[in-house]
Amino acid sequence: MIGDVVGKPGRRAVRELLPGLCSKYGLDLVIANGENSAGGLGITIDTAQELLDCGVNVITTGNHIWAKKEIIPYLDSDLPILRPLNFPPGVPGRGFLMIENVMVVNILGRVFVGEFDCPFRAIDSLLSEITTAPKVIVVDFHAEATSEKAAMGRYLDSRVSAVFGTHTHVGTADACILPGGTAYVTDVGMVGPENSIIGDDADAVLCSFLTKMPHRFSIGKGNAIFDAMVIEVNESTGKAISIKRVREKGYGE
Repeated sequence: MIGDVVGKPGRRAVRELLPGLCSKYGLDLVIANGENSAGGLGITIDTAQELLDCGVNVITTGNHIWAKKEIIPYLDSDLPILRPLNFPPGVPGRGFLMIENVMVVNILGRVFVGEFDCPFRAIDSLLSEITTAPKVIVVDFHAEATSEKAAMGRYLDSRVSAVFGTHTHVGTADACILPGGTAYVTDVGMVGPENSIIGDDADAVLCSFLTKMPHRFSIGKGNAIFDAMVIEVNESTGKAISIKRVREKGYGE
């Protein structure tokens, strides 16, 4: 699971580093959160295809899925791009898919994020309705509050193989396997410029905080960091065997 990919520096880091990591860890499936892959806000068909061409198998998103309207027609295509499961009924796209004997689910938190359908009830409904779901189920929970993420991890413990938190772009040090066998981390982190504030140019963000005036944010420059989590799962039981944080350094523009 690759953390939020931020803009061109993030996409370049994925392109440069992912093939080697696939070989090093013998990866069977690669998931990446791509909702910030287009200029740091949203996703386009071009940035999505770039990630898929690099070896990403499934792209998850979050609250910025609608930021680039040109992606909307592709959300109902065969491309493996997910939007959060708990958006209201009738919106384009899907919140889960089956690939390589794995079900990947994308859900969105509500605390400090916005008014959406309850993510806990949404995942309950999905798990009860999909009677043919594979044993291995991976959840990207795109949420702001650490408490909401931790609650989701405990709520789904023993029912899914992994709950990966995304959205804050800051990797956390709490990766573990919960008592019921679910791999969990509060936030995977990001793939984006290291000399930045969560991917954005630091000076612009500081001006915003100091003056409270509107500022146009741009992607930070320089070398990139690559945050990801690698898990191993027992395919017969769906229980996680191990979880490991990966942090690599990419190259600048």
